[in-house]
Amino acid sequence: MSAPLVEISGLQKRFDGGTEPAIARLSTVIQPGQVTGLVGPDGAGKTTLMRLIAGLLAPSEGSITVCGFDTLDNPAAVHDVIGYMPQRFGLYEDLTVLENLVLYADLKGVVGPARAPTFERLLAFTDLARFTDRLAGKLSGGMKQKLGLACAMLKSPRLLLLDEPSVGVDPISRRELWRMVYQLIGEGVGVVWSTAYLDEAENCADVIVLNEGKVLYSGDPHALTATMAGRVFHVRGAGPERRDLLARAIKRPEIVDGVMQGEAVRLVVAETASVPEAAELAPGRTVSVAPIPPRFEDAFVALLGGQSKRTLSLDGHVSDNHDGAPPVEAKALTRRFGDFTAADQISFEIRRGEIFGLLGPNGAGKSTTFKMMCGLLRPTSGAARVDGLDLYSAPAAARARLGYMAQKFSLYGDLSVRQNLEFFAGAYGLWGAKKRAAVERVIAAFDLDAHVNDNAGGLPLGFKQRLALAAAVMHEPPVLFLDEPTSGVDPLTRREFWSFINAMVGRGVTVMVTTHFMDEAEYCDRVALISRGKCIAIDAPEALQASIRTEALPNPTLEDAFVALIEAQDPETAKAAA
Repeated sequence: MSAPLVEISGLQKRFDGGTEPAIARLSTVIQPGQVTGLVGPDGAGKTTLMRLIAGLLAPSEGSITVCGFDTLDNPAAVHDVIGYMPQRFGLYEDLTVLENLVLYADLKGVVGPARAPTFERLLAFTDLARFTDRLAGKLSGGMKQKLGLACAMLKSPRLLLLDEPSVGVDPISRRELWRMVYQLIGEGVGVVWSTAYLDEAENCADVIVLNEGKVLYSGDPHALTATMAGRVFHVRGAGPERRDLLARAIKRPEIVDGVMQGEAVRLVVAETASVPEAAELAPGRTVSVAPIPPRFEDAFVALLGGQSKRTLSLDGHVSDNHDGAPPVEAKALTRRFGDFTAADQISFEIRRGEIFGLLGPNGAGKSTTFKMMCGLLRPTSGAARVDGLDLYSAPAAARARLGYMAQKFSLYGDLSVRQNLEFFAGAYGLWGAKKRAAVERVIAAFDLDAHVNDNAGGLPLGFKQRLALAAAVMHEPPVLFLDEPTSGVDPLTRREFWSFINAMVGRGVTVMVTTHFMDEAEYCDRVALISRGKCIAIDAPEALQASIRTEALPNPTLEDAFVALIEAQDPETAKAAA
């Protein structure tokens, strides 16, 4: 057996001011010629561990050896044998693809006769040869990740560190990234892949599960999944009441996890418990309860102690308009940028109290459509309406009927939680006693009391999500627009977030959401699939899955349906969108 690429012994890392170590008593090895997954909730220590392995941070205690070099004694030698792709896009957006490669080649000492063949190999490997003159800031999410990978591979590293490389990347581009990584594995490169997508953990030979800097599990991901046999069930037949069923089920002490899966509810029971009777889960309805195979995510959530039992406690019911108009309506929405048509004749209606997903590859026109629906981008032609109000002929009245949560944290980091809420209450037209009541209501509902005087920029990611959602709904809008609201967020935080959304839908709120998490899209009642600026399908998630079912693929996932429908529309779309 080959010698390990990385040997970690008794590793501890403390930061100034921290009461607990970011990494505590970690000892493990990372083998060559395979992908080792690094998984854990937000703040678990994944990025800290990556930076320690890369020699960018010094251990407080213990040692790390990379390819025989101690990271503390010989960091320069470590840098020569690794490639590191950080979580945040680390390239220069105002430089072209080729200019970024040249800059990183200069920094890494790839000069002289070796440069041209290296560039040629990497551009072919990442399929970026057609885009060398494009600014990095103009690349789609998938193309940015490919460029980051190319820059990390300039010196043919023995160890490649990828810190959440697929965050914000569509399923087609994610599959392409994995294809490239497996090609590198075939060439003998060892890869450490940190991820928030737990289905990706199943692609790894080994996983290291971290929580609060401690290793909860290290080994074969399939062995961990196997420990959940007999504990995972589907509940079917609840119909429109499935969200209520999920909310009730997750409060039960024997249920450690619950999520929506299209028209079914997926439940995980505690180790010594049995699944409740159907009559207990859905009084008055006929539902079926059947065991299903476990997945890695079931084991991960159980290992962390299960899903939070807390649910949103906002009272009341949203007001309805009186003319019967759909809460959200797109009519032949078209947007052109010069000669390029980003969105072409897109039409749909969203029903009241419905969660509607807007899905599509990076660069397909999904974000353009979403921005037009929010009133952030004026269409070239067509109309966008909220509660019967046109966003462009009556913008103020229409915007008062919607709440908007941006993809990136868009609140004020230097203001406290309360100051942010007071500011946005004023922006939404709330004043005096009504404003004070709204602020106190969402502080209580989203359990923000302990953080009201903390600056928003320093909040844990889960509380940032709560604050952003609280700011979006404090004026009690009947329509809520969410733009990739959980991108890069761990599964436990996503579950909490979606419990909030489900509770608001129960109050009559209508939701439109964009997401690259296909398991998250299964919370939607219907989804619209956008490709090359056109809407190519609108249906319930389970109907889209059924549309591609074959003898060879009897149980397609929503991701399978996404990829198949995109490629059926245009076989070149997958490559062009990546």
